Amino acid sequence: MASASAQPPSTAVEDYLKAVFALETRLQGAVPTTALASRLGITPGSVSAMLRRLADLGLLAHEPYRGVLLTDEGRRVALRTLRNHRLLELFLVEVLEVPWDRVHDEAERLEHAVSDDLVERIAAKLGHPEFDPHGDPIPDRQLELAEPVTRSLHDLEVGDAARFVRVSDADPAMLRYLAERGVVPGQPLTLVDRQPFGGPLTVRLGDVEHALGPELAAAMRVAD
Repeated sequence: MASASAQPPSTAVEDYLKAVFALETRLQGAVPTTALASRLGITPGSVSAMLRRLADLGLLAHEPYRGVLLTDEGRRVALRTLRNHRLLELFLVEVLEVPWDRVHDEAERLEHAVSDDLVERIAAKLGHPEFDPHGDPIPDRQLELAEPVTRSLHDLEVGDAARFVRVSDADPAMLRYLAERGVVPGQPLTLVDRQPFGGPLTVRLGDVEHALGPELAAAMRVAD
């Protein structure tokens, strides 16, 4: 078996491992080829070929009839890439004042090129933060990742109070919509109304009420 540490992982390897990590976390188990292909926008055949390569490198293990799981080394590479990505996002927002709806794509490009030394300098400059601009937890220097318990805003009942802590960065238009209304992670909110038949939810943040569609509400995470 080839050693994964013999040379730095390629961009493609890091992208695959990061995607497997995200799906493994969501599915709480093995990741099917079809799920990975859908996430990456690649044909299942191409994904299967890459998964065999990653298994040969000792970065993935196959679970018969279920899919793949990260090995310890694969998890380390995935978490290192994730740490780079989320620290870069925060640096772009906090230091360079790049809008939070644009930092994901920029960080995707930079995460593979940045050195470990520069990443640690960025972390120190930012005060060793725990969360990125979208509320996603940042793996620490030892590549440990704490996943806080959250629930979808859409799951709240009318009258429930919670704190908005996290939002998916998959749709920049959603992020722009929230930013234009001053809705950012860390704010307390109360669900004051829910329209029937998939209608909007009305939440109060401070003295202001906002109508949020069900798709946006489902992308927002809250904590008690």
